[in-house]
Amino acid sequence: MGVSGSGKSTIGKEIAKRLNLPFQDADDFHPESNVKKMAGGAALTDEDRQPWLENLADLLAKHQDQGLVLACSALKASYRETLNTKITIPANIVFLSGSFELIFKRMQSRKDHFMPPALLQSQFRALEEPDHAIKVSIDQSVEDIIEEVLDHLV
Repeated sequence: MGVSGSGKSTIGKEIAKRLNLPFQDADDFHPESNVKKMAGGAALTDEDRQPWLENLADLLAKHQDQGLVLACSALKASYRETLNTKITIPANIVFLSGSFELIFKRMQSRKDHFMPPALLQSQFRALEEPDHAIKVSIDQSVEDIIEEVLDHLV
């Protein structure tokens, strides 16, 4: 979990590969209306996110026996609670933490992503850091991030 541009997809794909688990990116499950809203520069509301989060909870429940790595912003505690509603064991949460300046710089170099850098501040405002998560600084190499996460998971 983390704000847009924190590396969720990059890290998640590699973690999934190393743990031999399927990977899904929550961005792929946004309804078209959410994508258009964000692409147009408007931040999503809790109401916009709720059906998306419920679909992701179903996805987690479907994969709870085999496991799944899900890259998802999950910015608020209530969002994380929704994601955990349909699984019997709470998900392991990895929080990719970084400064606004670092992430903004990364976002400016991204191509073909619907989330414009201008919305990053709204994500930081919405972010409620989790109390019970593996918190990893993204101010290090991708390989170091992956190793730190794996050290906590296995």
